[in-house]
Amino acid sequence: MFNRDLLTYLEGFITPQRQQRFQDILKQRTKYLTVAIEDVYQLHNTSAVIRSCDAFGIQEAHVIEDRFGKRLDKNIAMGAERWVDVHRYKNTSDCIRELKSQGYQIIATTPHIKSSVLDDFKIHGPTALFFGTEKEGLSSNVLENADGYLSIPMQGFSESLNISVAAAISLRYLSNQLRNSSIDWQLTETEILEKRMDWTKKSIKDVERIIGRYHAN
Repeated sequence: MFNRDLLTYLEGFITPQRQQRFQDILKQRTKYLTVAIEDVYQLHNTSAVIRSCDAFGIQEAHVIEDRFGKRLDKNIAMGAERWVDVHRYKNTSDCIRELKSQGYQIIATTPHIKSSVLDDFKIHGPTALFFGTEKEGLSSNVLENADGYLSIPMQGFSESLNISVAAAISLRYLSNQLRNSSIDWQLTETEILEKRMDWTKKSIKDVERIIGRYHAN
């Protein structure tokens, strides 16, 4: 059961301005739209996508680290990994299975399959956007298990964008669409309280000692 008294106690260790900042940001956070990043080799790309998630209010990101291991560069994410929940998977199948079990439709971003262009794409349910490497794109596993396909229209010689750029464009467009819709896209009250607790703990130096003191009293 969520401990509201502990949250109130811990929030006494951060400024009222920071408390309000957390609450304002959480009002704009969503799990209705999420991203999955498959086997991206250049670690700064994964980190940049996490930063875009934070910038556009996407609370969760899913990172598949099958071939290249951990691909998150904290210097480029610039602290965003503190505020975005990053879920890691050893393989693509586990990620797809988990997201589908949560009710997400799997949308593969690719220019190679007949797909909806971003301008025409409409969100009709919880949506997970899958992004692959610029060179190889998404795996056949994702493409075969996708519920739909999405591409960004381009007018130049290049047929694809860097993954971090593609993710930023897609998230900006779709998060704005979501917020202007009648969809119930916001976090639940419980989710907001849990993130307030999480973010408050991350903002307090030596927080475990302080929590111990709370329980002792």
